[in-house]
Amino acid sequence: MLIKQPPRNPDGMYLIPLGGLEEIGRNSAAVEYKGDIVIIDLGLMFPNENMYGIDYIIPDISPLAGKEKNIKGVIVTHAHYDHFGGVPHLLPKLGNPPIFGSEFTMRLVEKRQADFPMYAKPKVNIVKRKEIFRLGKFEIETFHVNHSVPNAFGVVVRTPAGSIAFTGDFKFDTNPVNDLPADEVHLQEIGKNGITVLYTDSTGAEREGHSLSEKAVETNLEKIFSEHPNQRIITATFSSMIDRLQQMVSIAEKHGRKVAVDGYSMKTNVAIAKEIGFMDFKPGTIITPEESNKLAPGKVLILCTGAQGEDNAVLMRIVNKEHRSLEINAGDVVIFSSSVIPGNEASVQLVKDQIYRQGAEVIHYKMMDIHSGGHGHRDDLQHMIDLVQPKFLIPAHGYFSFRAEHAKMAVMNGFPRSNALLPANGEVIEIVDNKARLNGEKYEIKHIMVDGLGVGDVGQVVLRDRQLLAEDGMVVVIATVDGHTGEIIGDPDIISRGFIYMKEHLQLVQETREEIRKVIAKHIGKQRGMEQNWAHVKEAVRDDIGQFLFQKTERRPMILPVIVEV
Repeated sequence: MLIKQPPRNPDGMYLIPLGGLEEIGRNSAAVEYKGDIVIIDLGLMFPNENMYGIDYIIPDISPLAGKEKNIKGVIVTHAHYDHFGGVPHLLPKLGNPPIFGSEFTMRLVEKRQADFPMYAKPKVNIVKRKEIFRLGKFEIETFHVNHSVPNAFGVVVRTPAGSIAFTGDFKFDTNPVNDLPADEVHLQEIGKNGITVLYTDSTGAEREGHSLSEKAVETNLEKIFSEHPNQRIITATFSSMIDRLQQMVSIAEKHGRKVAVDGYSMKTNVAIAKEIGFMDFKPGTIITPEESNKLAPGKVLILCTGAQGEDNAVLMRIVNKEHRSLEINAGDVVIFSSSVIPGNEASVQLVKDQIYRQGAEVIHYKMMDIHSGGHGHRDDLQHMIDLVQPKFLIPAHGYFSFRAEHAKMAVMNGFPRSNALLPANGEVIEIVDNKARLNGEKYEIKHIMVDGLGVGDVGQVVLRDRQLLAEDGMVVVIATVDGHTGEIIGDPDIISRGFIYMKEHLQLVQETREEIRKVIAKHIGKQRGMEQNWAHVKEAVRDDIGQFLFQKTERRPMILPVIVEV
């Protein structure tokens, strides 16, 4: 929804953040110039603990309503759900424009689209690193960056008004595994050609130094294998971390182990990566979990999902003895080769405790360097600024504190304070004559929530009801009333869900029934001789019984009155 729109400069380029600012996830931005539009990423964000029943949140594309025919393309920087997870829901609403990305990214886009057969297939276009192409009035150039998935790239969007470099998620790794180092020479060339705005990853802005090299991770992982030659090793990590999976498979082969891969997303990603050349392993290395049980423990590596303690992931099912063929054995070594996403600490701790109780050993990233994230730390972020030499800086992809630290770091290293911009989602940046400013145009960017097949149909009212139900429960009041006399027939029925266990609170139940009788009799008596207003009676029951139960328990359950007139 448009909040404010001052007149636009007809020669200006306009950057509209649709998500990804002040949050981790649902990364998306639109760029508009002389009627043409390109979109960078359409990611999703996972819900917080108060968003009961919500699967995920996607970008709010309402600022583009009515302009669907002007959208020349969607460019996806890399194959992580927080950058492409919203594609199946949003691409049809945008008129199904062509979508561009690397080969690996587009294969995962197609795979995700297969889960939504009701939508038209995306018009997929594969682009390579250092490729230059046109979309309408825009010149697009890609540049290679390191991340935790193959084929990640950043994007430069150019017009006569200026240029914007979107880094996507990145880090600098001079010694990566299964990848080339970031192309710093190309980044310098891009900088020399002129960048007006650098729209850049801020996730690691509070971490000092450089991010850990994957080569260091590999060295430590190999040490674990060498020190545990006769024990089965189980490694849980993100299914999208193809480089990590390749590391684990290569080390396993070196130590004479077979590898059982389990978890739908992990098996899918490994198959795609193998097919297009991003993973390489010998014939016979990959076996089924059932086959792994026939081998000696020291000859097996299990690769699985569940490093975040997710309920239905493979590791949780193994720990809970719910897996069809695998369980934790005394002496196993379980590696958590990932950091813990904020909010998942309790579930991860629960899994680790269960593993220890079953006699196995746990090794995680706080004990030794067995995980390197895909996001650069402060020195990496500053190095990107130094290479590209932008005139203006927009720290993106992160909570506001991350973005503020990113801007502060740049200023401390000589970047002009007035040129470090911190817009919110929906605040438009105008670029004219290679100068950028917040022009006062603003859109309200809402949480577009996906719940099952529903997209955007769950709003704040529904969430508030769910929060109330989760906090204090629900009481259904059912009263049968004689339509002629207004008298209650029999005892009112009470159904409690999440409020009290009725068999243990018989006195409160009886007192509540008596109070229901009083409330109904009082309000029907006021309307005697007139046509009964049952909506008014229900409202009275809702309010008065709610107040009565609060006085008795200091809890406010949701009251659902049902009046049956006979």
